[in-house]
Amino acid sequence: MIAAENIQMAGTRNQRIGDTVSNYGKRLFGFIRGKVNSDEDARDILQDVWYQLSNVVNLDEIQQISGWLFSVARNKITDKYRKRSTESLEELDYIDEDGDWEIREILLSNNDDPAMKQLREVFWEELFTALDELPEKQRQVFVWNELEDMTLQEIADKTGENLKTIISRKGYALKHLRNKLEDLYEEFITY
Repeated sequence: MIAAENIQMAGTRNQRIGDTVSNYGKRLFGFIRGKVNSDEDARDILQDVWYQLSNVVNLDEIQQISGWLFSVARNKITDKYRKRSTESLEELDYIDEDGDWEIREILLSNNDDPAMKQLREVFWEELFTALDELPEKQRQVFVWNELEDMTLQEIADKTGENLKTIISRKGYALKHLRNKLEDLYEEFITY
């Protein structure tokens, strides 16, 4: 008797989740798509929302399903931007064909080998020279985020700027730095 009730409850639960997906899917996708860069990102986030809904133990605890869904979607969008915003010195990495060499390893290395020490000093000089070439706001975002360990959200809060603006500034800074450090990298691998 208990097994039959559990099967019926599971069927009702699955039906309710299916109805929610049918009723809110298009509208929720449109909401998410308006806030991310691609359909693929929007589908991924929507899938995460549905997954979180499927993990709710008692669906009756959700008082307003539409508000809950859009709140979860906003949180997932924010998480996606934060994940992307963790681009850091790792994004500046260039690995040779053996997979042995990374810029980050050079910049943060404690190796006292004279050649490595010189390479590290040259890279730090080039990094700061490239940073000086950036517009002030891009440079400030990079320095706060990478050298002072502030999150991009903290920077947005501090400056009163939109998080997307801060992410964009960081992206431009990284692109510029990659271009500048790539030339130096090419010199050293032919050395």
